[in-house]
Amino acid sequence: MIKLGTARLMVAMLLVAVSGTAFAHTGHSVSGWSAGWIHPFSGLDHMLAMLAVGLWAVQSKGRRVWLLPAAFMSALAAGAVVSMNWQHPVPALETGIALSVLAIGLLITLSVRLTVGISVGIAALFGVFHGYAHGLELPESANSFTYAIGFLSATALLHFSGILAGRLMREKYALLAKISGGAIAVVGIELLVLA
Repeated sequence: MIKLGTARLMVAMLLVAVSGTAFAHTGHSVSGWSAGWIHPFSGLDHMLAMLAVGLWAVQSKGRRVWLLPAAFMSALAAGAVVSMNWQHPVPALETGIALSVLAIGLLITLSVRLTVGISVGIAALFGVFHGYAHGLELPESANSFTYAIGFLSATALLHFSGILAGRLMREKYALLAKISGGAIAVVGIELLVLA
């Protein structure tokens, strides 16, 4: 049973996450921060991958609970910096993003145990793909620093939401975590087909 305080926190986080789409109406000027904040919520691929990193981190246990999100976010920032400065599309970028959703979903579903180094490497690799995509979406009028702060804040919230959900499921509903991973993997397959 979920405690009332935990349920309120989850509802508040969901409302904050969903409220970002209110900034997406065209015809309004968008600040760098709000454009960055919106981006992870603007596509199912980004949102699911970032939630899945949190779920996977909890399932992996130990220090991976914070190492995997930290590796993903560090690589996300690095990928964004490269793409903001280079501004060239990379072949198979969408394929890499779709593979991140599929792979992390499968890791959760199959409860695969990897070494810390391999886990961190996988999280970082996928973070680069997502970061590069975020950097390419930098609006011309937006400040790149505030844009990055926006998408890093949104990513942290999604990771934290995945960690919170993973902890709640781990305690009472371990099978639900595997089913969630399976659903994420199925979406990853669909994204891969469309990429």
